[in-house]
Amino acid sequence: MANVSDIQRQVFDAWNRRDWGTFRSLLHSDYRYIGPDGKEHVGPDAGVSLGQMYATAFPDGKLELKNSFSSGDTSISEFTARGTHKGDLMGIAATGRPVEIRIANVMEIRDEKIYREREYFDVMTMMIQIGVAKPPSKTSAA
Repeated sequence: MANVSDIQRQVFDAWNRRDWGTFRSLLHSDYRYIGPDGKEHVGPDAGVSLGQMYATAFPDGKLELKNSFSSGDTSISEFTARGTHKGDLMGIAATGRPVEIRIANVMEIRDEKIYREREYFDVMTMMIQIGVAKPPSKTSAA
């Protein structure tokens, strides 16, 4: 039986290599992904499409695992995603700007595959980094 943290590392590694066959093989037939917007994406094809969308937006993108903790069938990790915005990102044209964001990820494993995945990251920070949003204005204390 595969270790839960190992499965999580394998999917990150497959994304970094753009190995969509391996990436898909790690997703359960009942795969569910919930991202920072709270929307649920259902099925392994949806998971691959989401991974490919980010890979297209950030063709030089890499995921760097920082910490991973597992218990039973659940693995929680923190990782850094880095890349240059060189392709469409949910309708946002390439800006050529670098991005570096920290992400928290919770994966539940069933039948040695990723069954459910929840990911948390600050989308506003990413939008500021690619240049389509302005940072909040600083106000001075009275």
